[in-house]
Amino acid sequence: MGLLTIGQVAKQTGVKVETIRFYEREGLIGTPLRSDAGYRQYQDDVVRRIRFIKRAKDLGFTLKEVAELLSLQAAPDVSCADIKARAQGKITDIEERIRILGRMKRALERLAAECSGNGPVTECPILGALDPDEEPQHVER
Repeated sequence: MGLLTIGQVAKQTGVKVETIRFYEREGLIGTPLRSDAGYRQYQDDVVRRIRFIKRAKDLGFTLKEVAELLSLQAAPDVSCADIKARAQGKITDIEERIRILGRMKRALERLAAECSGNGPVTECPILGALDPDEEPQHVER
């Protein structure tokens, strides 16, 4: 088992050094050993763990959810069904965000279509719809 510097871990995982320090502070990775000079020295298994974190984040899991997945991974009484349920919950969350983003897009498309792009900014229907003192007439909620 070799020891890696923080720079080596960053290079192997494709994350920044500050991200590794952040994961350490958040408890997502263990506290590394320190050299006599005080430099962090990581065991090579941290690379696998950081890659796991990165992949889970790429799939939309929050860092809190990633921490839960990591703890579940080590729990002897957790089944594959438990993990599948979390993945299905994440799918539901993503579908809801897609619906919300779709409504936002349609509202912005309507506002952009109402704006000729000419005239003073004080008459811009987009800004008018965003003004809290005016009741937006065309924004879908």
